[in-house]
Amino acid sequence: MANIKDLKKQIKSTKGTLKITSAMKLVSAAKLSKAQQAITGARPYADELEETIKTVGALVQNYEHSYLKTNDENKQTILLVISANKGLCGGYNSVLAKEVRRFLVETELDVKVSFIGKKVKEIIGTEVNMGEFYTFEKTDPNFAELQEVGNKLATLFTTGEIGRILIAYNSFNSAISFDSTVKQVLPLSLDENAKAKVTEQFPFDFKYDPNAEEILDTLIPETYVSTLWTCLLNAVAAEHGSRMSSMDNAVSNCKEAIKTQTLKMNKLRQAAITTELIEVVSGAESLKG
Repeated sequence: MANIKDLKKQIKSTKGTLKITSAMKLVSAAKLSKAQQAITGARPYADELEETIKTVGALVQNYEHSYLKTNDENKQTILLVISANKGLCGGYNSVLAKEVRRFLVETELDVKVSFIGKKVKEIIGTEVNMGEFYTFEKTDPNFAELQEVGNKLATLFTTGEIGRILIAYNSFNSAISFDSTVKQVLPLSLDENAKAKVTEQFPFDFKYDPNAEEILDTLIPETYVSTLWTCLLNAVAAEHGSRMSSMDNAVSNCKEAIKTQTLKMNKLRQAAITTELIEVVSGAESLKG
């Protein structure tokens, strides 16, 4: 059973942990605010651009682009997993690792897994067919660095070395909520059922200025990189939200532990004082004898 001296040490240690977790919570909250602004600003444009390109690509006749070509016979696939480089963010990395495992078990594709961020790589690296591990100047890559990675992967796709590019990441919902997602980024084309629905929805053709081919040639590569960038921004925002939530829980646990330990120490101190008083009274009574 712990004595008063041990409990004082535990309380002091817990207070030190409380200071650290409180500071980490504040840092994560500041980073989350910045990341949340970035993703809420970028997501609507990227989603609308992707849907527009897929729709126009389905409607325009006799148009070809290397990013739209599908080859179902080519099962070679790259899955790019975006995770954190650090821990202490709750289930952020473990939940994503679980989703990647589920996808790899269920898919019939021949998947090579590449990574941005090392935590999921450390969890499942020995279980998968390892591809590239991308590192950057700073913890989070900037747009130019991500574009360079995207162009390398796109080259493998356009040369026919791989049949598709997928990306696995945590999609930001709120400070306490995210969805682990596996999404196809190349090819950008719709499947036949989706194309039929688009054709049914738009039985007429649009007028384009300049022509549709020129518009698509410009926007399709931009759409691809924009999709990658939006996925990264989602992942960053979800990471900071998860870490802030995790540190908030840690702060609450530290406060509760300090309260419990202090109460236990006071009870021991009270018991010791009571024992001493009993001994003094007993001694005085014996002297009266």
